Amino acid sequence: MGADSDRGKETIGTLTTTYEILLLLDPDVAEARQEELVARMRGLVENGGGTWRSHDAWGRRRLQYEIGKKNEGVYHLVVFESAPEALDEIVRVLKIDDAVLRHMATRHIEGSRTSAPRDDAPPPAAAAVPAAEYAEANTRSDEE
Repeated sequence: MGADSDRGKETIGTLTTTYEILLLLDPDVAEARQEELVARMRGLVENGGGTWRSHDAWGRRRLQYEIGKKNEGVYHLVVFESAPEALDEIVRVLKIDDAVLRHMATRHIEGSRTSAPRDDAPPPAAAAVPAAEYAEANTRSDEE
C-alpha cells in the first residue's frame, strides 16, 4: 500500500460531532454586531447540515490580563452539532473577524452542562483538620 491509498477514506454518511465554542468578543463592538456574528455562525452550522443546540451569552467580564489593550471582554458560549468541515469554516471566519478577541472550539461532552461562572464565589472551605487536633498530633519528641 502506497501513500496514495484510499484505505480509511470511505465515508458512511455524514458524521457529525457536537462542538462548543467559547467566544471572547471586543466589548467596544455594538451588541447588534455581536448578535450578527452569532447569527452568522448559526447560518454556517445550518448550511453545513448541522444542528444548532444553544447559545448562552455570559456577558461582559473583566479579563485576567489585557488582550489588544482591552481589560474586559464579552463572552458567548455556543453549542452545535456539525461535520468537521463546517467547524473548519466557522473557525476560519472567527479568525478573520476583528470583533473576536479569542475563541476556543472543543468537543462537547454529552451530559455536561457548561454555564457561566458566577460572580459571587462561595467562601473557602474550612480546613480539613481542625487546628487543635493538628497541634496535638505535632508534638515534639523528647528522643533527640
